[in-house]
Amino acid sequence: MSRSAHPAGPRHADVLPEGHYFAPPADLNALDPKVWAHTVSRTDDGVVSVGGVEVTTLAEEFGTPAYFLDEADFRARARAWRTAFGHDADVFYAGKAFLSRAVVRWLHEEGLNLDVCSGGELATALSAGMPADRIAFHGNNKSAEEITTAVEVGVGRIVLDSFQEIVRVAHIARSLGKRQRVQIRVTVGVEAHTHEFIATAHEDQKFGIALADGQAAEAVRRALSLDGLELVGIHSHIGSQIFDMAGFEVAARRVVSLLAAVRDEHGVELPEIDLGGGLGIAYTSDDDPREPHEIAKALSEIVTRECEAAKLRTPRISVEPGRAIVGPTAFTLYEVGTIKSLDGLRTYVSVDGGMSDNIRTALYDAEYSVALVSRTSEAEPMLVRVVGKHCESGDIVVKDAFLPSDLAPGDLIAVPATGAYCRSMASNYNHALRPPVVAVSEGAARVIVRRETEEDLLRLDVG
Repeated sequence: MSRSAHPAGPRHADVLPEGHYFAPPADLNALDPKVWAHTVSRTDDGVVSVGGVEVTTLAEEFGTPAYFLDEADFRARARAWRTAFGHDADVFYAGKAFLSRAVVRWLHEEGLNLDVCSGGELATALSAGMPADRIAFHGNNKSAEEITTAVEVGVGRIVLDSFQEIVRVAHIARSLGKRQRVQIRVTVGVEAHTHEFIATAHEDQKFGIALADGQAAEAVRRALSLDGLELVGIHSHIGSQIFDMAGFEVAARRVVSLLAAVRDEHGVELPEIDLGGGLGIAYTSDDDPREPHEIAKALSEIVTRECEAAKLRTPRISVEPGRAIVGPTAFTLYEVGTIKSLDGLRTYVSVDGGMSDNIRTALYDAEYSVALVSRTSEAEPMLVRVVGKHCESGDIVVKDAFLPSDLAPGDLIAVPATGAYCRSMASNYNHALRPPVVAVSEGAARVIVRRETEEDLLRLDVG
């Protein structure tokens, strides 16, 4: 799908209200492998299947809306990241993207570590058997209770995000008779090419300790002086949904410069550097994400080159892919409800979910693809906006897309690349019931996170 301000003979359906033109795909029945999970395809009868199971069967058994996750695809992507970085680096899956006990078990089995940022994520990881020493604990405002639990169970590292946290973690570790491995998160002043709400390395935001004004160097001094801490490295994260590696190169150069300054001042060469995550995925056919082996090669070369220039031993690199692993592996399945055509504007297609199961379009103006999946159609394409059932004008799932003009209530449509953040950020707005997550593999489907019920909602309402 592409947008252009210079149309060449557009049809009425191609005209967007903003005055641009949106070209329909050559084949509405085609499924671009860039945006769909690996085992997704159309069967001979035109119904889309995942993991060998047709979506009509899935909808009948599990209902809609629902998230369907291709387990084989998830495992393959996890292995690809692990293989790309090899044994001389660490891959921490970012649990915030999507976390469940099944996912934790898959990560453990595929040899990945896990990054958590709340007590709830830590509890999920531990309950599913992830060894504590393979867990990193993030967060800009960890509670004393969360820190205490993390130190008690022996998490592999706590990422320190403020001067107060340096003292807090040191005090708790000392009181427990332990020495906690830590990294310091620094903001390196990189303006990542992404939405402002998910850019995290410029100075004016809540994460990390600024590098530019000497605060990061002071944080290192304090961490090295406290008995309860073992400072093992520096952490940097520049944002999310990033395709350009230039930001990582700048970040790595500045972090290595800090490592060199630490060596010169303290005679210590810190052994780890974490460059975070944030690598983009394909939400539409226009997106062009990099493969894990390309990313691994680029990051390794960047860090090695900068360390050689600074006459430092190359530290062990860590990365934190989350979206890049789970995002492409799932899609959200909806049933079409009302269809409302506005002459000269667009057609609104309402589904049985919405911003309660995918807030990203409203929050980040995120773009998604959509397809009719319960059948094929040879009808002419119509420009649509897929919207939800909530009491908000901003309740938009897919802002602009084409679907067949014979679309009807009861049809099933699916939005791909919803594995990351959609279930994690789901809400009960309008007392909606959060959808289930269903793993599909080798012709079988099983619920790994069940659908909420009205009883769940009422159980919490104790007034």
